[in-house]
Amino acid sequence: MSADDQSAPGRPGAEDHDVVVFDRGAAIEQSDAFENPGLPPHRPRQTDLHPHKERRAERQVVGWFLLSMLGSVLAIVAYIAVPIEEGDMASVRANNLFLGLAIALALLGVGFGAMHWARQLMSSHEVVEERHPTRGSVASRTRAVEIFKLGDEESGFTRRSLIRNTLIGAVALMPLPAVVLFRDLAPAQDAPQAIAHTMWREGMRLALDPTGTPIKASDVTVGSAFHVIPEPLKEIGHNEGYLDQKALAAVLLVRVPVDRLEIQPGREDWSYDGIVAYSKICTHVGCPVALYEQQTHHLLCPCHQSTFDVTQHAKVIFGPAKRPLPQLPITVDDEGFLVARRDFTEPIGASFFERLHHVDEEGHVPLSAAETETRA
Repeated sequence: MSADDQSAPGRPGAEDHDVVVFDRGAAIEQSDAFENPGLPPHRPRQTDLHPHKERRAERQVVGWFLLSMLGSVLAIVAYIAVPIEEGDMASVRANNLFLGLAIALALLGVGFGAMHWARQLMSSHEVVEERHPTRGSVASRTRAVEIFKLGDEESGFTRRSLIRNTLIGAVALMPLPAVVLFRDLAPAQDAPQAIAHTMWREGMRLALDPTGTPIKASDVTVGSAFHVIPEPLKEIGHNEGYLDQKALAAVLLVRVPVDRLEIQPGREDWSYDGIVAYSKICTHVGCPVALYEQQTHHLLCPCHQSTFDVTQHAKVIFGPAKRPLPQLPITVDDEGFLVARRDFTEPIGASFFERLHHVDEEGHVPLSAAETETRA
């Protein structure tokens, strides 16, 4: 008999075996989940057992908060007592050192005090919060109030008035150094007055940025764009306000076909043979408008994509800016160099509400609210 005959089912001599079929889903016996072992026994702290240690911990917390208050005051004192002198790097280092140490003391005092309060004086009982759907019902709001009161009782925020008051004092004094520092960064004069004028004057030549090379009208071709500064700016040193003056006077010079340039009444002599000059500072938040599209003659601010049409007096055609770029009136001198006719006739830079109320005796008048809305 062949092996095939011997192994064939139902044949004589074939061994019958019980075939055990396992269910893959039940191959492993699933036991019930383990019981909740609960929380370990509560171990009281030394401050829970000894009232004198509790009072000492409270004094330590108060001490940290008082140290924080001292640090906030010292930061202001250090900023005033150790001033930064122009050109003296030693004064810069000394100011940064004492100011940094004082601010660090103020921050560390609040942090260490709060940690010591939580670890030594607040309730240390372990709790378990069961997960359940939250509802804005009256019962849940009532329970929230109860929990808030319970937290107040456990932390002792209301009961420990000395800790509470010193914490409030430390937190209240902490922002004062920042207020003093940031306020000192602002110009001494009012914002409208600070940006009402630039260094552009009648007859001042337009020069390339940053070389300071004067620009001839014949050098400006259609579709080209030049980053321009006043020629005398190169004579101003960095310690004499070079960057501040450049930020106010920076200009973009563009030439477009004369037949495409719209001339607004009153500005007939503000351009020369299709060459126009506009402030480089975006009227949205003051970013530099540095991108020029040759085919459409559009200027683009890369920060927030405000787009200005050069052919329509830098009118806003897209983006968050609300005012056109201020135009610098230009002409040429006897040698063919481009020169300014006068300063800008409106404050440059980002829009703010005070600019509509600023008028000076030199005729430097901003746009009225109605004209601003119309041009934008």
